[in-house]
Order: sequence, then structure tokens, then C-alpha cells
Amino acid sequence: MSHFFDIFVTIIHVFVCLVLMFVVLLQQGKGGGMGSAFGGASAQVFGGSGAGNILTKATAICAGVFMLTSVTLAHRASAQDSGLRSRIQQEEAKKKERGTVREKEPAPPASSAAPSAPPPGAPVAPAPSGEEAPKP
Repeated sequence: MSHFFDIFVTIIHVFVCLVLMFVVLLQQGKGGGMGSAFGGASAQVFGGSGAGNILTKATAICAGVFMLTSVTLAHRASAQDSGLRSRIQQEEAKKKERGTVREKEPAPPASSAAPSAPPPGAPVAPAPSGEEAPKP
């Protein structure tokens, strides 16, 4: 039942998102917008008062539903995440009780990028021809 609810809210969320984009684009702003692209017929279609009031109310309703579905989906996702965390902690506790959890071994020391000096008394390779050998 919970999975059905998540799918239902997601479908409503996407539908309201699309309707909200359409309604916002239909509104006539200072520059005219998409609402004036229909030749000014929106005033005749939506009544004598024009599309302003209807589109404003539709925008407000769609925005409210969009926010409600957004919060609902976020809450459901965080609840599923915390449930997963608690299951992971339970499994780790069971493994510790059984003694199957291995602690991480410390990493070996990293070798430096610069070559180290040879130990004292080690033979020194001869220098290439034309160069002086370094003095110990």
C-alpha cells in the first residue's frame, strides 16, 4: 500500500508541475508573454474580466499542490532512508555478536616520491660519463 501511495503522489507531482508551467507561461506579463501570442483571444475565452484572475488562481492552486507533494515525497524518502540506516546498524550489531566483523588494518606507510639516500656504507653507482659523481 505504501509503494502505491508513493507512485500516486509522484504522478500527481509531475502532472501538477506540467500544469503549473503551462499556466505560468499563459499569463500575460509586462512583455506580453505567451498569453498575447494567441492574438488577445484569451480575454474572450476566459470572460470579460480576462485571463488574469483565473490564471492567477490556477497558479496559486497548482503552486500549493506542488509544494504539498514536494514535501510529502521528501518526507517519505527521508523516512525510507532512516529505516535503511537502522537495518544496517542492526546487521552490524549481529555481525559483531557473531565475531565476523574484521577491523581495518592500518595502511602501510606511503613511500615518498623523492628518492631516499642510500644507507651508509652502500656502494655508490658510478656517474654517467661527462658528469662528476656526487660526493658522499
